[in-house]
Amino acid sequence: MEKQIQEIIPFLSQDDRPDIQFITLQNILALSGNAECLKLMNQQEELLITLLSLLKHSNVNIAKNSALILVNISADINGADALLKLNNSINKNDLLKERFHVGDPIWSILKSILDSENVLADPCCMVLSNLTRPKQFLELVLDLIEKCEITYEQIVNVFTKNKYNQKGQNLYYLGPVLSNLSQSARVRKYILNKDKCVVQRLLPFTEFEDSVIKRGGVIGTLRNCCFETEYHEWLLSDEVDILPRLLLPLADNTEFDEEDNDKLPSELQFLPDDKTREGDPDIRCMLLEAITQLCALRKNRESIRSKNTYVILRELHKWEKDKKSLLACENLVDILIRTEEEIGEDNLKDVEVPPDLQEKFDQVILENS
Repeated sequence: MEKQIQEIIPFLSQDDRPDIQFITLQNILALSGNAECLKLMNQQEELLITLLSLLKHSNVNIAKNSALILVNISADINGADALLKLNNSINKNDLLKERFHVGDPIWSILKSILDSENVLADPCCMVLSNLTRPKQFLELVLDLIEKCEITYEQIVNVFTKNKYNQKGQNLYYLGPVLSNLSQSARVRKYILNKDKCVVQRLLPFTEFEDSVIKRGGVIGTLRNCCFETEYHEWLLSDEVDILPRLLLPLADNTEFDEEDNDKLPSELQFLPDDKTREGDPDIRCMLLEAITQLCALRKNRESIRSKNTYVILRELHKWEKDKKSLLACENLVDILIRTEEEIGEDNLKDVEVPPDLQEKFDQVILENS
């Protein structure tokens, strides 16, 4: 099989015969669905470089098949590793440097995403999502993005703009890209910059009905940003007002009595009869984890309690069937129903958990994951 793959690679370079290139790519695309074949492809540097170069091909079908093959290759951690290592090989080869740009494949992928007329933006978003998913590659990817002189602001602008791409590409997979990138402190620092209003631009997408991929990516990004304790007071303030945006997807059309209803944020009062909860359990879990992080400091816990968060969680707990989400809900409720005297700490992150209890907690999480 390895010999067969090596034998078909030269056919991809026959620019005067696009018909042969197209048929060859169709065969490679079919093979890339096989785990063993994919493993062999990951080892073929010439194939990977050629596929990247074909993203710029004038024939749309050739370019599209190249992109789809790269999606499959990058979905495998070894394939992602091989693609990211191409930058070193390209920079050491003068001929390749003329064809490529510093930071490839990141540059090639991002240029396709940022081009509003590009028909490959969606598969390129998928490739970038795959490349940024393994945490061990994240800082390298960020280095390459910055070397390309492409800013996080450009990426966010493309993601948040309605119908940015003029060729019908929806760019939903930029959601997981942002979520992956926000695992890095340097990206969170950008997102939480109080002068850039990035968080405020992301918040409306917590209930984006058209795509669970985009919605989940935004909520994952917000959840990651909630690990930055020093920004909690600002996130909960009227300037951002993140709490209603995190609670709204967890609420349904339950009617509360007048006293409970009046204590809720205005966005959660008198919800329509057709209001339903977030359907994806992983997203519900991320929402609960984000609110739990916001409970780190006493003054913020008191603020969250004052918004009657408990009643939303109480109804969610009655309804929830997913074990992981149920555990996340119970952890949050446990914080909110306890008095500050019972908690006994201003910052929950300062609490030291005994090793034997930590092992038990880890086991519970493992059993419910």
